[in-house]
Amino acid sequence: MKKHKEQLMKIVFAITACISIVAVILICVFLFANGVPAIGKIGLFKFIFGQVWRPANDIYGLLPMILGSIYVTAGALIIGVPIGILTATFMAKFCPNGLYKLIKPAIDLLAGIPSVVYGFFGLVVLVPFVRDSFGGNGPSMLTASILLGIMILPTIISVSEAAIRAVPDNYYEGGLALGASHERSVFFTILPAAKSGIFAGVVLGVGRAIGETMAVMMVAGNQARMPEGILKGVRTLTTNIVLEMGYSTGLHREALIATAVVLFVFILIINLSFSLMKRRVQ
Repeated sequence: MKKHKEQLMKIVFAITACISIVAVILICVFLFANGVPAIGKIGLFKFIFGQVWRPANDIYGLLPMILGSIYVTAGALIIGVPIGILTATFMAKFCPNGLYKLIKPAIDLLAGIPSVVYGFFGLVVLVPFVRDSFGGNGPSMLTASILLGIMILPTIISVSEAAIRAVPDNYYEGGLALGASHERSVFFTILPAAKSGIFAGVVLGVGRAIGETMAVMMVAGNQARMPEGILKGVRTLTTNIVLEMGYSTGLHREALIATAVVLFVFILIINLSFSLMKRRVQ
């Protein structure tokens, strides 16, 4: 009986894995079947490196949105990665139990907040703060970067903390035995040993930042032009699709699907780059 149950569960697991693979394949087929012909009509270099997006005149240049996505994601990583890793380190190795019981649920709550709520927070709090503190109109690349930096914190903190706690205690004890202080043992022994898991958390954070739409749309300014500064408005690839898909037809709609293809390839390249960097570090 036990043997039959094990075989049944193997079949169930195999089916669920196949469903995931089939879903990814179907998404890829849909995107490339509908997006690649549009890129062919527009022209690959005109589409990727064009600096003007004007659907009314059948001009589709995606470079402003590509750069907007890169800059906003980079800003989010600059803000979120150091804070996330240091917070995870504090929670795993320095935080008292009483305080940990307060911080951990708060981090989990951050992960469960809907994107639109983050967007309202950015619109009501961050936009006036940036406008009053740094100048500009408020909705800008800087505002979007700050908001995304906050949004990726739960992912980076949770994965990094788990990686730090997974390091065997003898690493830490070995550092103490060699005369290192508690802090030096943590930062020079534990963290290097957990770098693989921390790196995975950063990669997941990048995916969250690049794929975010609603919150960014509410605070980034959504101006389809070349980025001119951190206090100027930008438009990302995801917001470009959401803003115009509702009323697009013909080549315009195909160009938006082609934008999703570029975003898909963009994320794939980033993940491959991180994988190569991880192998070199190891």
